[in-house]
Amino acid sequence: MPEDFAAAAPLLEEYAAIEARMADPAVASDPGAMRGLARRYAELGRVAVAHRSWVSATADLADATELAQVDPDFAAELPALTRQAEAAAQRLREVLVPRDPDDARDVIIEVKAGEGGEESALFAADLARMYRRYAERMGWAVELLDATDSDLGGYKDVRLAIKSHTTPEPQDGVWAHLKYEGGVHRVQRVPVTESQGRIHTSAAGVLVMPEADDPGEIAIDAADLRIDVFRSSGPGGQSVNTTDSAVRITHLPTGIVVSMQNEKSQLQNKEAALRVLRARLLAERAAAAAAEASAARRSQVRTVDRSERIRTYNFPENRVADHRTGYKAYNLDAVLDGDLGAVIGSAIALDESERLAVIGRP
Repeated sequence: MPEDFAAAAPLLEEYAAIEARMADPAVASDPGAMRGLARRYAELGRVAVAHRSWVSATADLADATELAQVDPDFAAELPALTRQAEAAAQRLREVLVPRDPDDARDVIIEVKAGEGGEESALFAADLARMYRRYAERMGWAVELLDATDSDLGGYKDVRLAIKSHTTPEPQDGVWAHLKYEGGVHRVQRVPVTESQGRIHTSAAGVLVMPEADDPGEIAIDAADLRIDVFRSSGPGGQSVNTTDSAVRITHLPTGIVVSMQNEKSQLQNKEAALRVLRARLLAERAAAAAAEASAARRSQVRTVDRSERIRTYNFPENRVADHRTGYKAYNLDAVLDGDLGAVIGSAIALDESERLAVIGRP
């Protein structure tokens, strides 16, 4: 095996080992463990398929080269077989570039209004609807975890859980697509509160986190939690402002605070808050691992916080522009209706080109 394909050997061994583990009845009866193994198995399957194709193509080329020395008819096949072997080798190189290990995971998205008051809250609602519609186009399920409404029907903040109905190939996963959405989204338009028809600029922050497969994946010590209950506020039915059903959880070691009030039950709000807390802790763990990883694992188009301005939505020009990738289009109305494929595709393409560019570097 060529030196640049040496990384395939341990991955193929891991692939075989996972295949054996998945056949174990004890593992098969544990949905959380099975889901994690299936995700890794699908990722390694790309390497196994590409490796088999490369082995077959190089063997065919070697056989034809040898036969061409005694039979000229085989010489005519050499150019086509050479191209096939080169293509198979390039494909193997591509799949050997380390992917984000969370690509096949589901996600939790938080959208939070920023500067701009009610206009920012209305824009946050537009973004939440955009992600809902995009998820519908992709065949994913969307669950509203929590929301704080504004006076004009926007969202001060909102959390959505977006899940695949299957265990997808890594490149088809929810996180593989939506991880690029984290950051500051800026809008330019005439607010409904503007009486002079002037264009205003406001923004909303988006945080995207991969979701843990099961509660046991991210261990949380109860002693590390401070749990407060309080009365819900805003629209929501008879329980609002009458019972202490809202829950605020503070994770003392990290200072992460998660509040939930969407459900009428204190227990349901607590479970939802713990779910978001696990996702945030998983995101922090992934960010720490990425910081320590090689350049091949880093991406210049991803962010897991709200500090980077990533995109502008200009209503007067019907224009959407991604500041990281240079993507620009004049179909803002379609994008806000969930037609995000080309926008996200530009981020995926840039990310993959950066990861491929590190191949062969010392």
